[in-house]
Amino acid sequence: MTTSTSLEKSTPNLRSIEIHEETEALEGYIVDPSRYPNHAAGLKTGHDGYVLVPQPLDTSEDPLNWSPRKKWLIVAIIAYIAALADYTGGTAIITIIPQSIGWHLTQAAVQRAVVGNLFTIGACGLFVVALANFFGRLPVTFFFQTVMVGTCVWSAAATSFDSYLAARIINGFFCSVGQGGALIWVKDLFFFHEHPRVINYIEFSIILSPYLGPLITSFIVSGTTWRWGFWVCTILSCIGWFLVFFLDETLFDRDNPPAPRGSYISRLAGVQQAKSWRQRSLLQAFGRPLIAVTKLPILLILVYYFLNFAWVIGVNTTIAIWLTNLYGFSARGLGYFYFFGIIGVLLGWLAGHFLHDMVGNYYTRRHSGRLDPEARLIITYPATLILCLSLILLGFSFQHQWHYMVIAVFATAQCFGVMIVTTAINAYLLDCYPEGSGEVSAWITASRNWSGFMSTYVQIEWVERLGPARALGIQAAITFASLFLILFLQLYGKRIRRWQGRMVFKVWT
Repeated sequence: MTTSTSLEKSTPNLRSIEIHEETEALEGYIVDPSRYPNHAAGLKTGHDGYVLVPQPLDTSEDPLNWSPRKKWLIVAIIAYIAALADYTGGTAIITIIPQSIGWHLTQAAVQRAVVGNLFTIGACGLFVVALANFFGRLPVTFFFQTVMVGTCVWSAAATSFDSYLAARIINGFFCSVGQGGALIWVKDLFFFHEHPRVINYIEFSIILSPYLGPLITSFIVSGTTWRWGFWVCTILSCIGWFLVFFLDETLFDRDNPPAPRGSYISRLAGVQQAKSWRQRSLLQAFGRPLIAVTKLPILLILVYYFLNFAWVIGVNTTIAIWLTNLYGFSARGLGYFYFFGIIGVLLGWLAGHFLHDMVGNYYTRRHSGRLDPEARLIITYPATLILCLSLILLGFSFQHQWHYMVIAVFATAQCFGVMIVTTAINAYLLDCYPEGSGEVSAWITASRNWSGFMSTYVQIEWVERLGPARALGIQAAITFASLFLILFLQLYGKRIRRWQGRMVFKVWT
């Protein structure tokens, strides 16, 4: 847990009722009105009684003032679009075997398409947030989703492996617009105290998708050609493209409110946002992710997440091959087996729905109404230990060919743990750097997918060389060692953030 001095535990001495979000991020957030002079008189509070951070402007054009129905509709659409990236990636996992037979290639050769797709999904978010900070959230989402539909069609219709490989790589570069930019929408629409619960919903969709894709595709390829797996991806992507028309532009500068919003078509096409281009720089927008990753807390969290999520993807992308080769599973049998991911992620979401707020509220009560961002990391300790234990027992299960239901149980536990971890680190970094919500989101997406890129590339050969028990045992040891990064941040994270300061962007946000 985070250490605090007696001064930090005392009741805050607030000499004014102004709220500066960046100062709150450095010193700790205070949302309890009783901790402010005159019981926060003059400050806006929510229906739940919390002081609103940041304070919204008195205009309906501020996205923070939009109705809950509109906000949650946008969240639901972004969650759906975010899920499409790993759903299509998961589809490609199941099609490896029939594709290798049809194109007369080894399974390892066809798996290169999965690896290439994972890498470009990770890179996508870094470009999405840069473009979204310049051109606007809505037009960038519309453009990327349009290209995604085209590349899904290309994947389904590819007549050679080289064509298919190119389609998957390009698809990855455009399909992650929802994942890479997820936190930018959360920050635009919701107040500080609402972030963990909203993040938990979106991350549920993202973590669920790589299991939902293989589950559905397994049933598809058991009865028809693998191409229908990607035609289904195309249909789902078209639905996402249609849903974009129900989004709205959330780019809004509270220090320099923009001109009236204009028509919806002008916002969708980026014409309205173009009126503010003189206040922004495209070059500086692309420099923002580089500025973000120089912050040590962000870099350490990315390393921690990389070392945890890598083995989740490693198991997910190879479990179909192991079950087929070791247990003789059919395509339909694989479909039923992949319900483990659905159950694990669902349980992780349900637990997180209560635990993240519970831990935050407990910490706040113990620290005189102040919530430091490092408190979000407390829950990662038990979640990481669950990941370690799951890897060890999965290794023994495959090594000694225990009953496949044992494998299902520990694979479910792995999904549960990674769901808890994902929401916690997203909430932590967003609380630390609210001014860099998009950049934080993009780097987390990159860490998640590049870890999958690495593990998919080495997993099969690693297991074949050392055996499942030793290989996954080493991965469990790496996962456990990553906890020392969390401990370091809880001990020194606040001091490091004060020392390094805020993200300084010379571009309008």
